[in-house]
Formats: sequence, structure tokens, C-alpha cells
Amino acid sequence: MAKRDKQYHELKDNMIRLQADFENYQKHVDKEKDKFIKTANQALMKDLLETIDGIESAIAIAEKQDPKTVEGLKIIHSNLMKTLGKHGLEPIKALGEKFDPYYHEAVMQEKTDAKEDTILEELQKGYTLNMNVLRHSKVKIAR
Repeated sequence: MAKRDKQYHELKDNMIRLQADFENYQKHVDKEKDKFIKTANQALMKDLLETIDGIESAIAIAEKQDPKTVEGLKIIHSNLMKTLGKHGLEPIKALGEKFDPYYHEAVMQEKTDAKEDTILEELQKGYTLNMNVLRHSKVKIAR
């Protein structure tokens, strides 16, 4: 009887360990799957940045030439940004902020009365995807 009890407890302990290992494996697979999805989205989001830039340029041009078109373009831009925002895309704040090389790329400098390393102008918007920089903001800074 004692031998059977010992075998029973050993088998039970082994089963509990295997179950815990399997649960850990499932968690690991889920994390890897999420990471893969975010990485796959990164290539798509990077490609869509050109489209966003195009829409923003069209808005700037239309404001000068055709005010009626501006409203439609702004709605399209807003909807696109909301959709992409749901998937982790966020614009990087630049104008008036302190230069941060992690988020910004200084392509110009200008001597001004503004505090040194303050961003004076954003030449190209930057974006993060799930808190990782997808594209740095190209900026002009104060010197």
C-alpha cells in the first residue's frame, strides 16, 4: 500500500508540474503572438506614413485654394488617425518641446532668443508605434 501511495503522489506531483509548465508555455506563446502582430503592424504603419503625409500636404494646399475640400480631407485624416491610433500609432509631440534625440532628429538650427534646444519648427512629423519610435520627427531647433 505504501508503495502505491508513493507512486500516486509522485504521479500527482508530476502532473501538477506538467500542467504548470503547459500554462507557462501558453503564456509564452501568447506573448510571442502579440509581439509578432505588433511587428507585422510596424511595416504596414511605416508604409501608411507616406499616405498620412500626403493627406496633410493636401490639407495645407487646399486651405489656400479650396476651403470646401479642406473639410472633407480633415475628416478623412481624422478617421485614419483614429483607426491607426487604435492599433498603437501616436504622433510625437515636437513644436515648443525640448529636443530629445530619442524622438527628434535635428536637421536645422537657428539662433534665436528662445531657450536653447527648444524645437522651433517641425519639418516632418514623427510617430511612435506601441511606444517605440517608428519615425523620428525632423525638426529645427534653437541655438
